[in-house]
Amino acid sequence: MGATVFERRRPDEAVVDAALRDTAFSVFWLDDVERVEHPPLAGDVRADLAVVGGGYAGLWTAVRAKERDPQRRVVLLEASRVSWAASGRNGGFCEASLTHGHENGVNRWPDEIDRLEELGRENLDAIEATVQRYGMDVDFERTGQLELAVEPHQVDWYRGEPGFLDEATVQAEVHSPVLLGGHWDREGCALVHPAKLGMELARVASELGVEIYEHSIVRAVEGDGSGPVRLVTPDGSVTADAVALATNVFPSLLKRNRLMTVPVYDYVLMTEPLTAEQLEAIGWSNRQGLADSANQFHYFRLTADDRILFGGYDAIYHFGGRVRPEYEDRMESHRRLASHFFTMFPQLEGLRFTHRWAGAIDSSSRFCAFFGTARRGRVAYATGFTGLGVGAARFAADVMLDKLAGKATERTELRMVREKPIPFPPEPAASIGINLVRAAMNQADHNEGRRNILLKTLDAVGMGFDS
Repeated sequence: MGATVFERRRPDEAVVDAALRDTAFSVFWLDDVERVEHPPLAGDVRADLAVVGGGYAGLWTAVRAKERDPQRRVVLLEASRVSWAASGRNGGFCEASLTHGHENGVNRWPDEIDRLEELGRENLDAIEATVQRYGMDVDFERTGQLELAVEPHQVDWYRGEPGFLDEATVQAEVHSPVLLGGHWDREGCALVHPAKLGMELARVASELGVEIYEHSIVRAVEGDGSGPVRLVTPDGSVTADAVALATNVFPSLLKRNRLMTVPVYDYVLMTEPLTAEQLEAIGWSNRQGLADSANQFHYFRLTADDRILFGGYDAIYHFGGRVRPEYEDRMESHRRLASHFFTMFPQLEGLRFTHRWAGAIDSSSRFCAFFGTARRGRVAYATGFTGLGVGAARFAADVMLDKLAGKATERTELRMVREKPIPFPPEPAASIGINLVRAAMNQADHNEGRRNILLKTLDAVGMGFDS
């Protein structure tokens, strides 16, 4: 097995030590916004629509519901704070893809992929239009995404495709000794400040008349669907004609979905702002989002104040599939990221990381969101975004609202929307299987991308991944 470029060009440990010496274990995005306090629910409330979850999917559902029908009474319940989980700590890549990349989509829904990609672009256009219409301060930059080859076999994946960039062209965009080629999707991705997007969606929702309640965890969903559904919280309840569940990585309120997703932890670093000299040293004047092409890949981007966010590579699953704060503090992963950062940009040695954090991703076996209804169509859900929910959450909101309205629309009739992923097995099989797959993907990265029999078998049964 060959070593990867991040093993062949490892920086001195002293460089990593110095960069991480005073790093705060805290989410930069959430530290960088002012939060509006929303009260907890107290007492019993009647609503036309109740939304569970104050992340992107829940907030978009609330906003879209009021845009469709301003007279509708919409109540949103959040267990903690608006956008405190995945929606406040992701990389801020707002991608057009609804299928976690073209390859994943074409392998699963070849007859629909062209229309799915059109719908994804229309969805991203609608997000941009919403940002402009409501004057949302979210640091929106539609600079696209540059997919990078950092190993010779990855260059071969791009060669011959429209938009292929050779080594000299990629190096002209971003100065890094490890970049060998790639592809720039100029329209299919925007960059945002994740926490600002969450806060601004909450602002817009409130101004449209949505009632938001924080610290209001839903303990039970009552009713068989023959009448309104009742959501029970510690200090009150909401009785609603329709309910949208947008609980992301957290245990589903529907027993049927408990094995449909698993929480996988992703780790992130944020640098201090770069000086003008440091920016000149790395180029990157077009400010694209960047991601390399390995199975265990890195994603990185510039912020509005010229910091670099650098995340990915490690994807850690913990036995039992629980979401726990202690899983976020994993210095082994943050040190590995720091080492890889200085392999990517050795000219930035001496730069410090100001923040390190992690978050849990709601991973499904098909690697993109799935949808459904329960309680005779009065409850709709969307989950399993697998790290690409920043953009796809708005599409999911419209799917849920269509389903709750009982409408057969182009969205609801898509195979991608009608089909469900294969569930994960219960423990201990889940932990064994997930870690075997992770090891196999790492092996492929060390073997010129060649997939072993396990990965080929998963491809054949619809649980493989190639984004």
